[in-house]
Amino acid sequence: MLTETVFGKQLVSEVEATAQRGGEALVQPVQTVNPNGTSSVVLVCEHATHEIPASFQNLGLSEETRLSHAAWDPGAMAVARGLSSMLDAALVASTVSRLVYDCNRPPSAADAMPARSEVIDIPGNVGLSLQERTARAQTFYEPFRGAVANRMNLTQSPVLVTIHSFTPVYHGQLRDVEIGVLHDADSRLADAMLQTTPSHAGYNVRRNLPYGPEHGVTHTLKEHALGAGHLNVMLEIRNDLIQTETEQSAMAGLIAGWLAQAFALTTEKGAVQCRD
Repeated sequence: MLTETVFGKQLVSEVEATAQRGGEALVQPVQTVNPNGTSSVVLVCEHATHEIPASFQNLGLSEETRLSHAAWDPGAMAVARGLSSMLDAALVASTVSRLVYDCNRPPSAADAMPARSEVIDIPGNVGLSLQERTARAQTFYEPFRGAVANRMNLTQSPVLVTIHSFTPVYHGQLRDVEIGVLHDADSRLADAMLQTTPSHAGYNVRRNLPYGPEHGVTHTLKEHALGAGHLNVMLEIRNDLIQTETEQSAMAGLIAGWLAQAFALTTEKGAVQCRD
């Protein structure tokens, strides 16, 4: 699938989000899937992968931890890709683990490069200097932020939808919520989705759970939508519901139809349509 990759100030199109320098494969910090999508929806997946560039030596983590939910949002990128296809929407995604840099956090946030995630210590993030933090932000966050901003600017009346997944058990506590519909100060699209939930989804759907604005999770929404008045929503899906390709495809289909139904309740009707 054709992607656009932004690295620094350079914009290129390529099949894989990788490059070569001195014989070493370098992971680019962001990719855009379906860059020619015609939908007004702009999809974003900040925690799409658990990949850690070789130079970071896995941040001192075990293989089990590197592949765990601490490092990424399992299933989220697959659902986002499905939505991209169904809605014909562009999708901007990070290509590095959120433990390297969490692209849903500003550089000033301590958990942009967390030294601890839930009960897991991240050795490679302990005691980072301001210079080291700044270098990571410039390498990974700024290109990602620029790619999202560019996509929003290129899209007429953009609707920002970010896709995440969350673990069923956190700090030993079971989570009953299955899909979270999250928002910050602008709740228009979230309200519409929550109004249409009973007729469209057989899941336990909750507002601003398992996280809310007070946890800093709405950074992307605030950075790219709130100030400009664009419709926006953040969707959190419990990751045990999207473990297989079949489950991921089904969830993408459910959300695509759900968005279309919810969007019909907003002032900009008809802009979200599913492909046949």
